[in-house]
Amino acid sequence: MWSERPLFDFHVILSVTALLVTVGLTMVLSSSSVESFVSSGSPYARFIPQAIYAAIGFVAFVAIVRVSTRTIRALAPWLLGIAGVLLVLVLIPGIGVEQMGARSWFVVGGISFQPSEFAKVALAIWCAHLLATYVSAGVDVNKALKPLALVSVLVMALVVLQRDLGTMITIGIILMAMLWFGGFRTSTVAAITISGGVASLVLGLTAGYRSDRIKAFMNPTMDPQGLNYQTIQAKYALASGGVFGKGLGQSDAKWSYLPQSHNDFIFAVIGEELGFLGAFLIIVLFAIVLLIGMRISQRSSDPFLRILAAASTTWIVLQAFINIAYVVGLVPVTGLQLPLISAGGTSMITTMMMFGFIAHAALREPEALVSLNGGGSRWMRTVFGRPVEPPKARPARRARAPRTPTDSGRTTRRPSQAQAQSGARARDRADDQRPRERSTARRSRR
Repeated sequence: MWSERPLFDFHVILSVTALLVTVGLTMVLSSSSVESFVSSGSPYARFIPQAIYAAIGFVAFVAIVRVSTRTIRALAPWLLGIAGVLLVLVLIPGIGVEQMGARSWFVVGGISFQPSEFAKVALAIWCAHLLATYVSAGVDVNKALKPLALVSVLVMALVVLQRDLGTMITIGIILMAMLWFGGFRTSTVAAITISGGVASLVLGLTAGYRSDRIKAFMNPTMDPQGLNYQTIQAKYALASGGVFGKGLGQSDAKWSYLPQSHNDFIFAVIGEELGFLGAFLIIVLFAIVLLIGMRISQRSSDPFLRILAAASTTWIVLQAFINIAYVVGLVPVTGLQLPLISAGGTSMITTMMMFGFIAHAALREPEALVSLNGGGSRWMRTVFGRPVEPPKARPARRARAPRTPTDSGRTTRRPSQAQAQSGARARDRADDQRPRERSTARRSRR
């Protein structure tokens, strides 16, 4: 019965988030220390910014849990509008900066920011708000397909212009999750999914660097010092780790053998240093996220929280699956990061925000609300606040009886059927009582 405790879901999602962040910071320090020391003279050059971003993400996590659901929904259109403006600005030369083949970065004072990551969060909130509005109004949710598809396609088009295929795939995952958990027709979801897959394949074959990744995936032994160099080095790292690994900090791949060992291919370093057991632990943690996230979604009474929690869970788990899959060679390299583990400031903050939405829904389960408002632990109320219970439905007013005119011209209320029956029973009891009163009076006179 331990899983039926009121705050079980919230405690689990909070613990898993903390574990993933801890493992991520540890592995970023381990995998980037060598190159950081060579480039800057300090092994903590990449670790310290990542730790700062994790702290900012924690603040965002707590703020999202504390804020009311009504406030989140009210901000949804504004956040989407701001994200759209940023996606347009980043395409302007001189404002946006190109890194690793994609013009999707703002760099201000040495701090880089990727607006497409913020756009994913804003789009998820707005889509959930739109679908929940249709559901609450009792309108067929399939009528929301046009505005949902129009806005999503526009955001994806702006991301494609930035030449960021990985982010476009993530936005496609968010859209598919919204369609599925929003209750759209299965035929509609299937048609859009197939169309999205075909579009991704076409985009993958049209650009040189993307087509090279597909060629490398189709021919794993081709060009081991060029196209397949990164994938082959990742497999070497995983194979050399064995069951128990070489030990934390003992990776050979991070000595400039494996490019992006602290970012896209950090899972290979985990497998080398912590072995199969460490890599399997990461997979188990994301499996727990999947199970608990879907459980929270099913237990949510608010349609907005139900859809948003399910979509957030799908986004996080599928992105982790894609990252692990291309590291081990199951799919072409897409550039998607391992959530909360790979180095990347904007990705860390936005992923913490999505975990915050899941925790927000968990803390507003009916049983959790009763437990918190009935007392709860002091640290929970101090850090995450006390969620406000949803407004209770007012009892329906009793219908007034119609008035009938009297001889004096005034109107009197016509008694209802129930009132008439109760009045008749009262008169019958009075009639039965009169003979008893008369007999009692006669005996007293005698």
